[in-house]
Amino acid sequence: MATTPAQQLLPRLHPPFTRSAPIRSLQDVQQLEARPLAEALPVQSTYEIFLNAAAAFGDKTALTFLPTADPAAEPIRWSYAQLLTGIHQTANLLHHMGVGPQDAVAVLLPGCLEYHLALWGGEAAGIVQPLNPMLTDEKIAAMMTLAGARVLIAYGGEGDVGYWSKALRLRALVPTLTTVLRVAPHTEAPGVAGPLPAGVVDLAERHQHPGDHLVSGRRIASTDIAAYFHTGGTTGAPKLARHSHGAQVFTAWGSVQMQGITPQDVGINGYPLFHVAGVLPGSLAALSAGVETIIPTTGLFRNREVIANYWRLVERYRCTYLSAVPTVLAALANVPLNGADISTLRYCRTGAAILAPELAARFERLFGLHIHESLGMTEMAGISTITPPGVNAPAGCVGWRLPYTQLRVVALDAQGNASDQDLPPGQPGMVLFQSPNLFSGFLDAADTARAFTPDGWLATGDLGFVDDQGRLHLSGRSKDLIIRSGHNIDPKVIEDALGAHPAVQLAAAVGAPDAYAGELPVVYATLVPGAQAVTEAELLTFTAERVDEAVARPRWVQVLETMPVTNVGKIYKPELRQRAACHTVQALVDGVCAAEAAGQPRPQVQPEGDNAVRVTVPPGAQADALAARLREVLAPLPLTVRITTAPAAGSPQTA
Repeated sequence: MATTPAQQLLPRLHPPFTRSAPIRSLQDVQQLEARPLAEALPVQSTYEIFLNAAAAFGDKTALTFLPTADPAAEPIRWSYAQLLTGIHQTANLLHHMGVGPQDAVAVLLPGCLEYHLALWGGEAAGIVQPLNPMLTDEKIAAMMTLAGARVLIAYGGEGDVGYWSKALRLRALVPTLTTVLRVAPHTEAPGVAGPLPAGVVDLAERHQHPGDHLVSGRRIASTDIAAYFHTGGTTGAPKLARHSHGAQVFTAWGSVQMQGITPQDVGINGYPLFHVAGVLPGSLAALSAGVETIIPTTGLFRNREVIANYWRLVERYRCTYLSAVPTVLAALANVPLNGADISTLRYCRTGAAILAPELAARFERLFGLHIHESLGMTEMAGISTITPPGVNAPAGCVGWRLPYTQLRVVALDAQGNASDQDLPPGQPGMVLFQSPNLFSGFLDAADTARAFTPDGWLATGDLGFVDDQGRLHLSGRSKDLIIRSGHNIDPKVIEDALGAHPAVQLAAAVGAPDAYAGELPVVYATLVPGAQAVTEAELLTFTAERVDEAVARPRWVQVLETMPVTNVGKIYKPELRQRAACHTVQALVDGVCAAEAAGQPRPQVQPEGDNAVRVTVPPGAQADALAARLREVLAPLPLTVRITTAPAAGSPQTA
């Protein structure tokens, strides 16, 4: 059969990604490496991934959008063929607007089907720039200006963060911006929006463009830049990391190899799509292998109803895998099954933060699901190591490196940076990587230089060790970032804000444990001797006014007589974290006692090592019942809490 001119423009098709063999050891990973990478992975671009998937899977469901969290509600589904058509149309609309391979297309959307048109159509036409909508206008505008964004694809509704109002304000703040593409909310009736302002175009106009090929005729090389991902926003000035098409393709392929993803799999992707975890290992890997990916409402996992109905959604859609950050897993641990059949789940994976052993044990006890951990980062296109299905590792073990990657653990130098001294298995140090999915550097060359060692290895900032099986275990972070629901918060942002108060001498921010968010930012201060009297409430207000990102605003300020310091005079944050943990536990203990043990002596809360607290329940008739209730209330916290009862005579006994 003769090919059409449009078909002649398409790259050569390849089979969708499939696993070569189950991964159960480092030797299995090494076996894959016996074949040259170019032969194992001939696909050059994310665009090719969708060509291959559409050819292989056609009318099979690729994306399922849930308008509400009600399992009985009717979903909206797109097939692989429909998705590819939409990608072509979106890329061609962008090309018509003047977007070329070097131009950035910014995206400001909630969870929706159109996000995937923006991502993959944007990468086929130019360079996509997903944005965190919770950042301030000024930070978003600065990132768009740095990227030279020509087009902004934005949600036409307000949602919970004021999407459309923010998009309209950005028009005046970004000099390079020429066009805003409006995505109509799925509930909006045709014509309701009325005439759009000059410079604003409805994304629905994509239907006027071809859906079977790229009009530009572009041939995308693996080294072409596909996306700019920002590394934060709450961590001071965001940095824009450049991802090549080849890096993103490798992440998808490597994820399929390590996890054994198949067309029979179904998964709920509740990660935000401005984050690498949701876009690459969460979406691209699944779509490269024929998986049905479910988008759980525009609010994703931030929608409390999605969490409340999660197990019923798993049953309704026969999900085969679960992927979520530890804070979401902690929230799910509080949701009873209530008879929901989750027997289809074969794999549960987490990342973004070290998994608390107590949460891992609780999840397995409640649901029979072992949590497999992974390590991912923006600088490695979202994934670095994975613990595969069938390999049950202890909490903190993030698995084996991906095939064709290299991993080192080196000693820290005197400044806490990576040295050139490699460490043997079992010894913790700084984790370094080289890999095919390594990012192409930041837009700022100085940021790029700081990210690498002198000999070209990515310095992750993570501390860990390799065990005798070649698996990586994480033991902490070299920097004291506060991780709140996947948001990395730089303590310095808070410390600088509070430190600007004339009465404050020293300020130190740490993360206090929280059952839902993992960590919440809190801050300690010492006052200038003789300073004018100031209350902690006043200091909190002062700080909040100067921290522009809501997630980074501290929950409380506590004034100390003296700040704990090391022998060389550095603020000793481990002690402050212990204080914060005790403060959190004490507040919960007081709440339980006020409700259930009025008039009884209050339990004592004391630190018990790193990330551990002991609660001693005083003797009395209600001691056992109170201990049981405290154990229930404190269990969701991401720290070790040991509850003991103190008999009237003798030593305490564990409750």
